[in-house]
Order: sequence, then C-alpha cells, then structure tokens
Amino acid sequence: MNAPITPLVLAVSLFMEQMDSTVIATSLPAIAADIGTSPVSLKLAVTSYLVALAIFIPISGWMADRFGAKHVFRLAIGIFAMGSVACAFAGSIEGFVLARFLQGIGGSMMTPVGRLILVRATRREDLVSAMAWLTIPALIGPLLGPPLGGFLTTYLSWHWIFWINVPISVAGILLVTRFLEDGAPREPRPIDLPGFVLCGLAVAGIVFGMSVVSLPALPIAYGYATIAIGLAASLGYVRHARRAPFPLLDPAMLRHPLFRAGILGGSLFRIGIGAIPFLLPLMLQLGFGLDAFHSGLVTFVAAAGALSSKFVARRAFRAFGFRDLLGFGALASALFIAINASFTPATPVALIMACLYAGGVLRSLYFTGVNALVFAEVTDADSSQATAINAVAQQISLATGVALAGAILDVSSRARGGAAGLTLADFHTAFLGVAGVAVIAAAVFLRLPREAGAAVSGHRARPAPAE
Repeated sequence: MNAPITPLVLAVSLFMEQMDSTVIATSLPAIAADIGTSPVSLKLAVTSYLVALAIFIPISGWMADRFGAKHVFRLAIGIFAMGSVACAFAGSIEGFVLARFLQGIGGSMMTPVGRLILVRATRREDLVSAMAWLTIPALIGPLLGPPLGGFLTTYLSWHWIFWINVPISVAGILLVTRFLEDGAPREPRPIDLPGFVLCGLAVAGIVFGMSVVSLPALPIAYGYATIAIGLAASLGYVRHARRAPFPLLDPAMLRHPLFRAGILGGSLFRIGIGAIPFLLPLMLQLGFGLDAFHSGLVTFVAAAGALSSKFVARRAFRAFGFRDLLGFGALASALFIAINASFTPATPVALIMACLYAGGVLRSLYFTGVNALVFAEVTDADSSQATAINAVAQQISLATGVALAGAILDVSSRARGGAAGLTLADFHTAFLGVAGVAVIAAAVFLRLPREAGAAVSGHRARPAPAE
C-alpha cells in the first residue's frame, strides 16, 4: 500500500460526507424556517439520507467487484455532488428530502467502497494505522462543519453549505484518477436481486417508520404501517438468505466471533452517537438561544478531540488491546453523552467544550478500533461482504439514533402538554435515553478474551505470575 497516500485520497469522500452531516445539523433551524417546516420535522431529511445509505450499501461490494472499485468510487462522488446541488435548489420539505436521498445514493458507494479498497491494500497488522490515516482527514469535516455551517447560515445563506461540496467533489475525482490504482479484476458473486428488494424494504420501512412515529408532521399511522412492512420484509429476507446460494448480505459472516462483536457492539454504541449531531445543535439553539454560528463554535471541539486521538490509536490498542479499550471506552463515552444532560445556559462554555473534547477523543478511539476489529478474522475473499454488512449496520444504527432522539423529544414534550414547544428538559431526557443504549455496548466487548484480535492490535496479555 502506498501509505499514507491511499487512505488520504480515499478520505476525501469521508471528509465531504462528514462535513455535510455536521453542517446540516447546525443549519437545521434556518433551513426549516426557510422552507416552512419545524426543525424536528426536518429530521426526516437526515433520516432519508441514512435510509438511502442503508438501502444501497449492500450492493456496494458487488458494484466494486463488477465495475471496478476505482470507477464506482469516482461515480459515487459525482452523484453526491449532484445531490448537493439539488439540496441547494430545494424549496420545500418534500424536495429537500428527495435531494438528500440522492446524496445518500452517492454516499452509499463512497465510504464502503473506499474502505474496501483500503482493506484489500493493507496488511492486517497495519490495519489500525491505516484506519486512523483514513479518518484523520475525514475528521476535518466535523471540525470545520459546525463553525463553517453556522457562519454561512448566519451571515450568508444556508444554500452555501451545499454549494461547497461541488469543488470538493471535483478535487476528489481528480485525486482518485491520479493516485489510485485500478486494482486486479475480480469475479463478483451473482447479484441477489430478490435479496436486494427484501433488504431495501426492510431497512427503509424500519428506519423511515421509526422517524415518522416521532414526527408530528405526518400521521402516526404511516409510521406504524411502514415499520410493519419493514419487519415483514426482514423476516422474508432471513428466510430467503437461508436458501439463497449467494445471499446479498450473508448471515454466515456472523460465524466470526470478532466480526459479530464488532457489528453488535458498534451498532449499540452508534445509536447513542448518532443522536448527538441531531440533539446538540438543536439544544444549543432552541434551549440556550444561540444562533447557528455560535452553536457551531461550541460543538466543533468534539471533532478536534477525535482528530487528536488518531495519532495515538495504534499505540493505545497495542498497549490495552481491543477488549479493554473498547469495553471501558464504551462506558466512559456513554458517560460523556449523559453529561450533556447537565448543561444549562448557566454552564461555563469552557466546561461544555472540555467535555465535548474529551468525548470526541474517546469516541474516535472506539470507532478506530471497531472498524479494525470487524476485519480481524475476515479473509480477503469475504472482505466485500464484511464491508457491506458493517456499513449497513452502521447506517441503520445511526438512523435509529436520530429516530430514537426525535421520539424521546416528542414524548417528553407531549408529557408536558407540548404547548411551549421543546424545552431544555426535553433535550436532557433525550441525552440520558440515548446514553443508556450506548452503555450496553460495553458488555459486548468485555466478554471477549484479553487477546482478541491481537494479530491486528499487536497487544499481548501479560503472562500470569508463576506460583
């Protein structure tokens, strides 16, 4: 691998995607006011993006094998840019949701295909370092996103937060063309079209339905109906996958204990993390009375903490191993999610930023480890399946976090009568709720052996003392 050139070039997509998600989170109140809806209702646009990711990610590995990972990666960047332009021109919630869905189609191929290229080009013992290099530039997106999005929204127009994706996309396509190799041709598995339909219905139904249930702008019956469709499609897919010779997402991959732990533990933790970009900017603006720009100046420090952790990731996992660092890291990270429930307008800004910074450090180490752990036992032949399953699990859990946060806000508001709209107490309740889900992830990893994934982390447990 031409490290760190390969992961840095691949990180262009992560940079753009992560900056876009943090920018829109900061700008939700302004966008909602301009297109005539509420900030909580506009979370449907956030969810539609995640639904698109979860629907199309399962075929990303097959697309990369069939048409070449480099070509698919470049096409995905172009589609993402087209969706960004459509967002800038959207004048209604319906148009904005559809534009975000188009962005999601591009994003569904960018990140997983980029990660697949990296995994195939990296030795397993170098995987932690490679994942850290991949995410360092990507973390600049969340670092710049909140203050940049707040500045553009406050002093120019929210439309500019999407226009900036166009030059970044052009630069990304040029860098990929110049520096990435085409790679050896691969023979893809036969495409599982029935599985693709069932999987798409399952993911879209469940994630969209959860969002609608907590969305006062749409009849709640729509939400329950789509959840029912999603659950039925999920059962149908499980039955189909047991009989299909080449299932789209192969359940047999869960036979690998470390892969299984990474998927389950990572998903539980991401439910809590997925809610933060939605909850925190809204709490600072609706609960604290800050404008978008000053809200962004507060929240960007979490990304700064995440960025700083990448330089010590390899040494940390070599010293403590996956089990201890992921297990106790999940406990500490969940605590820092819950700390958000103690913030009030009287809390010193420096203290809030210090807590957000520390939480960013812990979460970044956690995700670097999880993304490496899921490939610790996976062969090169199964890497596309592992990438697709891991990416789908990530997006479903992130979407679940957004939907869960919205549901808690709505339930809390209704319990008070809802006449005054969302209050600070509603946000505090939501943070405690999602932190409670994230803390469960610790139990998944603390059950692993001490030397789990040692070939990747380089960790060796100390021998027991002689009697």
